[in-house]
Amino acid sequence: MTRRPRPHQPMRPAWLCRNCAAPWPCAPAQLHLATEFYGHSIALAFYLAANMQDAVDDLYSLGVRPDPRALHARFLGWLSLTRRPRRVDLR
Repeated sequence: MTRRPRPHQPMRPAWLCRNCAAPWPCAPAQLHLATEFYGHSIALAFYLAANMQDAVDDLYSLGVRPDPRALHARFLGWLSLTRRPRRVDLR
C-alpha cells in the first residue's frame, strides 16, 4: 500500500506548514496553489489575501506584531511568478 503525500496546509494560528513546518505558504504549497488556480490568478490573489488577513488576526491574538512587508512578500509576493504572458496575435 502506498501512502499519499501529506498536503502542505497551514497550521493555525502559527501559520506554519503542517507538513514541513516552513512558513505557509511554503514552496510546495505555492506550487500546488499555482496549479490549482491555473488560469485564475485573480481568484488566487483574493484567496491568499484573505489568508494573509487571517494570519494577521491570528498572530495578533498570539501577541505577535507581524511585519506587514514580510507577510505581503510571503503571501502575495510570489504571485507574479505564476502569471502567464498573454499571447498577442500579430495578424
